[in-house]
Amino acid sequence: MTDSRHALIIANDRYADQGLKKLRAPAQDATALAGVLHDARIGDFDVEVVRNASADAMRRHIQRFFNDRRRDDTLLLHFSCHGLKSESGELYFAAGDTEPRMLDATAIPAQFVRGCMSRTKAGRTVLFLDCCYGGAFSRGSSSVRASGDVNVLESFPSGKPAGGRGWAVITASDSMEYAFEGDQLAENSAPRPSVFTHAVVQGLGTGEADLDADGEVSLDDLYDYVYEHVREQNPNQTPKKTVEMRGEFHLAHSRRGRIKIAAVPTPASLRAALDSDNVLTRQGAVLELDNRVRDESLPVAEGARQTLVEVAGNDIRQIAALAHRALREIHLAPSPDHLDFGLVPRGSPSQEKSVTMQGPPLARHCVAQPAQSWLRVEPAADGLRVHVDTAAEGRLSGEITLKGVADEAVIHVEAVVGPAHESAPPAGPDVEAPPHPPRQRVPGQGAHEQETAIIEPPPSRLPAREPATPPPSAHKPPTSPPSTRRPATSPPPGRKPPTSPPSTRKPPTSPPPRTRTTPARAQPRPLAPALAGTALALAVTAVITLVMAVQAAAVAVAERSDEGVDGNIEDNLQAHGAFTPLIVSLITAALALVVGVLARHELGERRELYSERAAGGTRTSTSVAKWLAIPVLILAVLMGIAYLVGSGYW
Repeated sequence: MTDSRHALIIANDRYADQGLKKLRAPAQDATALAGVLHDARIGDFDVEVVRNASADAMRRHIQRFFNDRRRDDTLLLHFSCHGLKSESGELYFAAGDTEPRMLDATAIPAQFVRGCMSRTKAGRTVLFLDCCYGGAFSRGSSSVRASGDVNVLESFPSGKPAGGRGWAVITASDSMEYAFEGDQLAENSAPRPSVFTHAVVQGLGTGEADLDADGEVSLDDLYDYVYEHVREQNPNQTPKKTVEMRGEFHLAHSRRGRIKIAAVPTPASLRAALDSDNVLTRQGAVLELDNRVRDESLPVAEGARQTLVEVAGNDIRQIAALAHRALREIHLAPSPDHLDFGLVPRGSPSQEKSVTMQGPPLARHCVAQPAQSWLRVEPAADGLRVHVDTAAEGRLSGEITLKGVADEAVIHVEAVVGPAHESAPPAGPDVEAPPHPPRQRVPGQGAHEQETAIIEPPPSRLPAREPATPPPSAHKPPTSPPSTRRPATSPPPGRKPPTSPPSTRKPPTSPPPRTRTTPARAQPRPLAPALAGTALALAVTAVITLVMAVQAAAVAVAERSDEGVDGNIEDNLQAHGAFTPLIVSLITAALALVVGVLARHELGERRELYSERAAGGTRTSTSVAKWLAIPVLILAVLMGIAYLVGSGYW
């Protein structure tokens, strides 16, 4: 959440008035609500809870809550208390010292709350009313009864507030549940459980209120969820709402939401190929979908993925297997999926480890949600960075859930936070001091972005190349005096050690910090495209030599037929050179399959070295090589078997 979010929860379950005491409203759900709203992974609200306060204290808290706000603030006010309606029809909220016959002096008028909501400069205001409503009427009034409607929303008439972008009111019920007869409670009154607040806590805490599974719980999502939950628990209770707000308001994050991508529909020509009666045509369409699902454009890839899901569930086994194989390539594949930070001192700077997301762009696009508050996740160019908070000692074990468009994955994280060092050890010549102290989370100030990260693939996956020439420091003399200490290792290539130190320079008063210079490791060469090309060349060679062997064998068989009983098929085959191309075709077809497997293995092991275009070309080349080599191998083996069987008789 990027805005500043504040919540005030007013929960009253103890009252001085004897009649109100008999209807003690549950307050434990209000405490649970505070926990859910404050959780940076869910609501990320800065929460204040006021319990059993007097009417004067409640007014002060409410007015202070709405004062001095800005347009980007979001405010949530929750009442868990008795709601009383006066004989004149006005609604009041009961305080700890409320007297039902003196509501103006001892209760909070709904119009006071409405006035504060209207005057605030906050952009959005949400009011939750979890109240048991009753009538506070004078003795002998003909209106004394525990039935009918309170019409709570009439106390909050529509109309956009002057300073903000909108507001919303959701009430747990709108019906009169009890009545006072003078100072005594009516006999048919009974305590009611707080089904409403429990539903709010459950919906936000579990993510079940995220009805459209977009990773966010909107106000409409929450109301629809609470409405169904409350009606299921108590058919006589009907939540209601009124909203004066522009746009959709996301009240909280959902722990079960996944990435959603607006898919580009599969082209009509490809759809027509998938509907063809020809198996080979459908097979070719699936191979094209396999290429599209690896596209750098996420909408294009998502459209192909959805079509592959349909094919995998509806086509024949052979075609469905191809679709399943293509879908397996876009599953989330974090590497590593287990992080062990080992022993770290308490209070040390936040420890960090990196996780690389493997696979095509669609498999690297996900939401990362840590399950524990001491874990923090940040997106990186090739995946994500995981930080561990070292504020408290003890053994830490947690999980980070990755949610993509197709599936989920879990990264397990472990650490042991030990006692803090009394004094930090001096930084050695090759150790760089940490640049920043650990960051502290400020409630309500966008803390959730540190907890939940959207991992997006970079626009290009081209590997970074080593510079063709050594770095400038290898050719230019240092601007500051060289250190008199020599490293134990030999100087890196490209730089000659000085024969003698300069005699005209004085040593500096404080030597500059030394950094260790190590020779850059040569980046592995991308071999997969070359192997794929070799496999394709071998497969083509196998096809050509098999054709030559078939032609020679056909001529030999025809010649042997003309010779009658005096000839020998082996002599004819040798005379026309049929054996050599047959053997070559067998060997080259087998080599094509082996080299193709090596190319695929190289591509899978070092995926980060290849661009999407190079990876796609590799897959296409190896697939074509396989489909050429396998038939050649089968035909060549059959020809060999036919020769071995028939040569003894002919």
